[in-house]
Amino acid sequence: MKALVLEEKGKLALRDHIVEEELGPRDVRIQLKVVGVCGSDVHYYTHGAIGPFVVREPMVLGHEAAGVVTEVGSAVRELKVGDRVCMEPGIPDPTSRATRLGLYNLDPAVRFWATPPIHGVLRPSVVHPADFTFKLPDNVSFEAAAMVEPLAVGVHAAIKARVKPGDIAVVTGAGPIGLVTVLAALAAGCARVIVSDVDDDKLAIAAKLGPVTPVNVRSRDLTEAARAETDGWGADIVFECSGNEKAAADVFDPLCPGGCVVYVGIPLEPIAYDVAKAQVKEARVEHVFRYAHVFPRCIAMLSSGSIDVSPLITRTFPFSRSVEAFEYAASAPKGEVKIQIDMQDQA
Repeated sequence: MKALVLEEKGKLALRDHIVEEELGPRDVRIQLKVVGVCGSDVHYYTHGAIGPFVVREPMVLGHEAAGVVTEVGSAVRELKVGDRVCMEPGIPDPTSRATRLGLYNLDPAVRFWATPPIHGVLRPSVVHPADFTFKLPDNVSFEAAAMVEPLAVGVHAAIKARVKPGDIAVVTGAGPIGLVTVLAALAAGCARVIVSDVDDDKLAIAAKLGPVTPVNVRSRDLTEAARAETDGWGADIVFECSGNEKAAADVFDPLCPGGCVVYVGIPLEPIAYDVAKAQVKEARVEHVFRYAHVFPRCIAMLSSGSIDVSPLITRTFPFSRSVEAFEYAASAPKGEVKIQIDMQDQA
């Protein structure tokens, strides 16, 4: 079967590649319909590694996915052939201490699609545990369902922030994770979200998501913008989603006294952390690593209309042009948020 294979750093191929997968009693087999292109996939393509995870042999990319169940294991009762589903891509060890504590996203042994040495899902089908496969309501499209994985990061961040109705939030970074965090913060009750970036096209998309104030930090100071929106008090929450070292180091400036900072983006290098600024505001600081227990919430919000991810899907490529899709994504084009791959022309 054809798959998009990262052969080595900087080299992709759409070629036959067999991934041996046995259907267990609690597994389902899924035909892939839509797969999103994530920044981590692109980073593996351009750099060959993320931290300790190094591509040492050919690996299939892709982990943001939706599809249709084509086969179910003997012990699966909650899903059936023909069900439309999306899948949580991380499979923890059910016996690990982290999993038993409910922190399964922090299980060191988690097997996560397209994280070496685990293959991703830019291929015709995948076998996946039913426990991490979620049925879609009829009014949630495959395209929206493939956005549940990144949306889960934003929802997890909003939960960690303990958003209260009427809060004012700052989101640094208007990329995919920043914008799903905007949507999650608004759905959780924020009265307004201030979004910063250097890409006016992405900020224009952000401005259409609801009560959002876009700030291009090349021409306007973010702290000044936050104070202007809050009568000089500062934002209740700052979500750092850019991964940019300067933005991550400056998170306490636009924050109000007693506010909360949530680090969502992952900087590639260690950042400066101003303890004194955090202390004088008694800032609460939280961190996000992927997500846990939020896929059903995300699907419910998509179905109800309380969150609409369609403005974030800015370009779609057919599977036959998936190499081109990654080359395009790696060029960091202005105004692009989420690129998806339509799997229905699989060769």
